Order: sequence, then structure tokens, then C-alpha cells
Amino acid sequence: MFGEKAFELIKELDRHNDNLPPFNDEVVRQVLDEMNATFEQNHKDAVAFSTTNDRSMVPLINYRHVSLERNKRCILAYLYNRLEHIKEMRWQFGPTIPNDIKQLLCEPEVHFFNAYSKNLANYMMSIGEGCGNFGIDLTSYTKPPKSLYIEVRCLSDYGRFELDSGEVVLLKKNSQHYLPRSECEPLIRQGILQHIE
Repeated sequence: MFGEKAFELIKELDRHNDNLPPFNDEVVRQVLDEMNATFEQNHKDAVAFSTTNDRSMVPLINYRHVSLERNKRCILAYLYNRLEHIKEMRWQFGPTIPNDIKQLLCEPEVHFFNAYSKNLANYMMSIGEGCGNFGIDLTSYTKPPKSLYIEVRCLSDYGRFELDSGEVVLLKKNSQHYLPRSECEPLIRQGILQHIE
């Protein structure tokens, strides 16, 4: 029956709702083979129709065409859903995929993860030019901050620190300050400040 294997892929994704199932290479190949065979048969019938002008073939050609479109939509939905999961993994796990999850991916998906990770890292380095060469790590805070100011403790003697507002703060070891989050993040990453929760 046309489309059963493609629908099986969609049901598989639905069963593994929040988790990523192993890439089902066998079923994907079966769907692609079915699509190729259907396309070839449709092509032969369309050529025969153009020479004989036999209208009785039109419903069958249309039926096959619709099944091709359905299979294509199912395959694309399967692949798109998997890529969305892979993007989420980058935000959740960082630039390295855990081995147990890497085994669930096919080789092109691993390449996609690496390329996505590289693009995300380049983007994060390009923003936050005022933060030195560190950029802004967008993956560290997946939820918006509750406040623009945070309380920090100085872990080492840093000296004078000028804020964007022009105010100068003296950062001595073990001193605590209430400072703008965006200006503290580079010092937190460097280990000079510690965020007090």
C-alpha cells in the first residue's frame, strides 16, 4: 500500500515524543525506493498517455502523484523533526554530543550538528564586541534574566572597574557588589567575579 512505510516514520517520531529515536535508515531507504518506483511507473504512463491520449490513465497517474507528494511530506517531516531535536541538543549539551546520543544519529546528522555548533559559536563570538574577545555565551542562559543587575563576589584583587555608565567600582578580593549583568559576565567567565544566587 502506498505511503505505509512513510507513515511508519511519522508514528515512530510520535512514539518517542521528547527523545530522539535512532535514525531509521532501513525504512527511509524503503520509502525512497517506493518513491523511485512510483515515479518511474508514473513517467512511463505519462509518456504513454501523451502518445495515445487515453484518458483512462489520468486517475491512476494522479493517484500515484498524490502518493509521491505524501511520501515526500512524510520524509521531510521526519528529517525536519530530527534536525530540530539536534539543534536543541546543541543548546542542551554544548558543542560535544554524548556518545550514547551520537549513536542515534546518522553521519549527515553528525555533520549537521558540527556545522550548526560551529555557526552558533561564530555568531556568539561576533556579538558582544564590548565584552573583549569572549563574545556572549547564549547557551548559558536559556531563560531570560529576572533582573538586569546581579550580586557578585570578587574572587581576586582586580582593581578599578569602570562601568558603561562611567561609575568606577573597586573590585577587591571578597568584596560584594550589585552590578549590571551584561558588564559582569566577562569577568565571571574569567573567574574574577562569582555570581551570588
